[in-house]
Amino acid sequence: MTRRLLSLAALVMCTSAVSIAQSTPSTTPANTPANTLTAAEKQAGWTLLFDGRSLAAWRGYQQADLPPEWMAIDGTMTKVKNTNDIVTRKQYGDFELALDWKLPLGGNSGIFYRGTEKEKKVYWSAPEYQLAEDSLTPDSRDVMTSVAAVYGFYPAKRGVVYRAGEWNSTRIIAKGAHVEHWLNGVLIAQYELWSPEWLLKLRGDPADPSKPPLKFAPYADWGMAKIGYIAIQGDHNGELSMRNIKIRELK
Repeated sequence: MTRRLLSLAALVMCTSAVSIAQSTPSTTPANTPANTLTAAEKQAGWTLLFDGRSLAAWRGYQQADLPPEWMAIDGTMTKVKNTNDIVTRKQYGDFELALDWKLPLGGNSGIFYRGTEKEKKVYWSAPEYQLAEDSLTPDSRDVMTSVAAVYGFYPAKRGVVYRAGEWNSTRIIAKGAHVEHWLNGVLIAQYELWSPEWLLKLRGDPADPSKPPLKFAPYADWGMAKIGYIAIQGDHNGELSMRNIKIRELK
């Protein structure tokens, strides 16, 4: 095959792999102050969930107000110890969420999407984008529960997360049944909610003892909501800091 044909073939392959996220702005566009939106982002429908000062877009899970342990500190939304999970005041169905986050050594948290408040904890209703410092966190020993994994369902990729104390960029896209997890510009996982494959992972395969139900299976409504809250996990010890938290609803 000639060099020209090889180049054309590569271009076709790259084009066919283009995802929804690749046509959208980066989490922190160059030369843009933290916790602000560019004119292009506003035009594209992005809104801030944190402007560097106000946490008014959030409240405690199953609470009217925000737990006091969640604070605005130096332009970050931060908690420094174990506290309640928080949720957006607004619910979202089809959306793209972007944010920057950092954790100390051994840090552990998570982002949940399309969550409900039917259960005692949000993780009994909603899929999770795992947040973790990937060297000392016990969950990170398994790629199914390490950083950016679809917790328990689809694995993460090693070598994408930055070191403890450094900022990482996360993007989550949910459009109908299709969901994508991105970390630092890399597509980590994509899957189809409610598909036969997904349901088999959730409920297990009765004919195969090596594929038991996941711990979420007893909750009949787990992962079934088509609209719900974005939630941030607060019930692990240690610090979590976030900035540039923005979202846009997808049509």
